[in-house]
Amino acid sequence: MNDELPHQNSPYAGRWVALVNGKVVAQDGTLDQVLRASQHSRHKEKPEIVFMPASFMLPPLVEKILDVLPADQEIYLVGGAVRDLLISRISPDLDFAVPAAGISLARKVANALNAHFVLLDDERDTGRVVATNEDGSRIFLDFAVYRGTNLEEDLRARDFTINALAYNMRDGTIFDPLEGGNDLRQKIIRACSPTSLSDDPVRILRAIRQAAAFGFRIEKNTRELLKQAADQLGRISPERVRDEIFKILSGPKPDASMRALEMLGVLPHILPELVAMKGVEQSEPHMYEVWTHTLAVLDYLNQVISALRVGYDAEKTNDMFTGLLGLQLGRYREQIAKHFTELLNVDRSLRSLLFFAALYHDVSKSETKTVEASGRIRFFDHDIKGAEVAMERAHGFNLSNNEIERLQTIIKNHMRIHFFADRVIKEKQAPSRKAIYRFFRDSGEAGVDLVLLGLADVRATRAHALTIETWNGYLEVARTLLESYWERSREIIAPPRLLNGDELIKELGLKPGPVIGQLLESIRENQAAGKIDDREQALAFARDELINEMNGES
Repeated sequence: MNDELPHQNSPYAGRWVALVNGKVVAQDGTLDQVLRASQHSRHKEKPEIVFMPASFMLPPLVEKILDVLPADQEIYLVGGAVRDLLISRISPDLDFAVPAAGISLARKVANALNAHFVLLDDERDTGRVVATNEDGSRIFLDFAVYRGTNLEEDLRARDFTINALAYNMRDGTIFDPLEGGNDLRQKIIRACSPTSLSDDPVRILRAIRQAAAFGFRIEKNTRELLKQAADQLGRISPERVRDEIFKILSGPKPDASMRALEMLGVLPHILPELVAMKGVEQSEPHMYEVWTHTLAVLDYLNQVISALRVGYDAEKTNDMFTGLLGLQLGRYREQIAKHFTELLNVDRSLRSLLFFAALYHDVSKSETKTVEASGRIRFFDHDIKGAEVAMERAHGFNLSNNEIERLQTIIKNHMRIHFFADRVIKEKQAPSRKAIYRFFRDSGEAGVDLVLLGLADVRATRAHALTIETWNGYLEVARTLLESYWERSREIIAPPRLLNGDELIKELGLKPGPVIGQLLESIRENQAAGKIDDREQALAFARDELINEMNGES
């Protein structure tokens, strides 16, 4: 080892370290262990033994827990929460390990905090406390008895060494029997045991997710264990697989994570319909085959959303396309941020659902591929069929009805942005007010998602061959649509109703039927187009429509 003396909030916190000339030469969980380790590595030198107290910035809620429990209650904060504290992150998921009475302790804490109690596992004596912060965010506190006869057995039965850490809530020490702190410093993900992945195959997905989240590498033997356990993912519940996939998609580098799942042979066992995209050739202007294109869309979507986040410093970018994006759409940063705070399901973000849609937006290109005599490759109705495939997967994952509807809407309509942009670029013709109205009538709030996906899609399609002219055409369409949605909604997107069905029936002497709804929609379209301003004009328009229809029939 050749590390400088660490600060207290580091992977050494709560441990004994041996120092020679101010440098760490050994570290361990007890004084005796670190003495033996230092004597082994530096037997000719006399090290200075120092205890590094853990001075974590624990959430205030955690501090309150100790006030609730008996003074002699043995309790450890364990797993990912300890890992996050060691790298100065705050986790909303806090796991506590206790010798016994996990459920009763959780009930006691929930009552004291005026929080919600959930019985997680009666057999394993595990209870959950769900506390809600003032901003509406939630903290989950799980109380479980040791898996095994003691804390060490519990930690050894976990997934990866960086998660096999325990923080003693009473004395501030850290118990680390598998050297997870060392792996944390070296940025390595290592399985706790040869059976860690086969014991719970969903850990395969967790390894990929955590490697991307922390910028760590997966140790070679652990990669082999991931491959060997991949075919066992079929015995994991769809909900657990779904949750890990959505976490991957909501985290950093979703493209690299999906590529890793493909290379490890995982996709056929969790998302088999994606496999058919690999190697499907596309005509120009596409630069990549379908699977590589899809991964590029995930990457560019991540970049687009990041560049439009609140607080993004546009001056730091050296990418001309990103700079133009900020100039054209930067004024909508707050609206975009608010858009992604919407919840269609309390356990999954709208942002992750958009990335799931991006992952599936071209899923049916393999089955819709045709080659014309000229050699041009076409994919007729791949958007419509792709929405159906995605819907089947969404049902299999037990997504909510609202999520499934949003997913279908995005995939089914993802080509419309390209049609708009094509007319702007080739014909210098911006989307008409009626076209904008119809776009948001069909997509609703998903229209914002479609704009962002469209921008990512064109970047992934043309890649290094993308021109400023083409990019500006797409940005013009994006600006026009978002401006209409957020600044001219009452005028173009949702004009006020001038008539209702009963009034149409009474004023025009009609009978109830489909024609009433058709007339009302035509009136709204022409309001959006700026051709109808008041009730009298709406009635006159409806009369003319009826006359034209009768003349047409005759």
